[in-house]
Amino acid sequence: MNLISQIKKIENKISGKILFNESLLKYSWFNLGGPAKVVFRPQNLNELSFFLKNAKGFDKIKVLGLGSNTLIRDGGFNGIIIKFGKSFSHLSLFDENTLIAGSSALDKNVSNFAFEHSLSGFEFLSCIPGTIGGAIRMNSGCYGEDISKILISVQAMDLNGKMKVIYSRDIKFSYRGCNLDSNLIFISATFRGNKDNKTNIQKKINNLVEQKKKDQPSKIKTCGSTFKNPENNKAWKLIKDSGCAGMQVGDAHISKKHCNFFINRGNAKSEDLENLIHQVKSKVLSKTGINLELELQIIGEKL
Repeated sequence: MNLISQIKKIENKISGKILFNESLLKYSWFNLGGPAKVVFRPQNLNELSFFLKNAKGFDKIKVLGLGSNTLIRDGGFNGIIIKFGKSFSHLSLFDENTLIAGSSALDKNVSNFAFEHSLSGFEFLSCIPGTIGGAIRMNSGCYGEDISKILISVQAMDLNGKMKVIYSRDIKFSYRGCNLDSNLIFISATFRGNKDNKTNIQKKINNLVEQKKKDQPSKIKTCGSTFKNPENNKAWKLIKDSGCAGMQVGDAHISKKHCNFFINRGNAKSEDLENLIHQVKSKVLSKTGINLELELQIIGEKL
């Protein structure tokens, strides 16, 4: 039985949305990408588990958060996209120092929630445009802070619909990455902060936000930093020093404000962005001998 037939068989037993051949243009900050074979928006945890148990044999499953770090190819995604809604964005206090966040909670909302409860350590999240699930997957961070420093544990579901708890001490975090199985679906996470007064916390948030405004472009079709910073180097400087500033492919451009931000000026295709990425990567390697690694993720099929 093919994927569509198998899912149609259980469609009437699910209250969440199941969409077929759904355009993914609105699912990424680049506003690019072809359709997904299936988009599933579960209402709750039990429904997600039921869906996964009945979609066995199809391991091409991808959870999309805010789409702030994802380039979706023009050929779309030949599998299942899972998109979480409000029921997965809950925020609560476990105790005065411990915060629990659903995987689709916005990083900024987690920072605000921590501030309201006088918890420090979450200020950097106010600068990261994504969700908690994505932040754990790529160990998101900025200005010397990252998720690994505040994470206690992550609650996840495997593709068989079974839940497990993974403690931070058992996760090997790296710069913008971790060793967690790519097939694990993050459901929620537990974090620990430190009590502080709101004045100090707000001051830290304000300083970080102002720094970001000064350093990075905003209100444009981009997905943040394109490449990871190599050890003892800055990707933007390597790109600039290699003569890549101002490069473009079609309507895909490099930001004038920050060379590590690539932009869809309005009519770019995913292929244009990907070609620009490869050209810059090749030029930096040729000029500096440094092989830049992608920070953003590219998913889907080429046309």
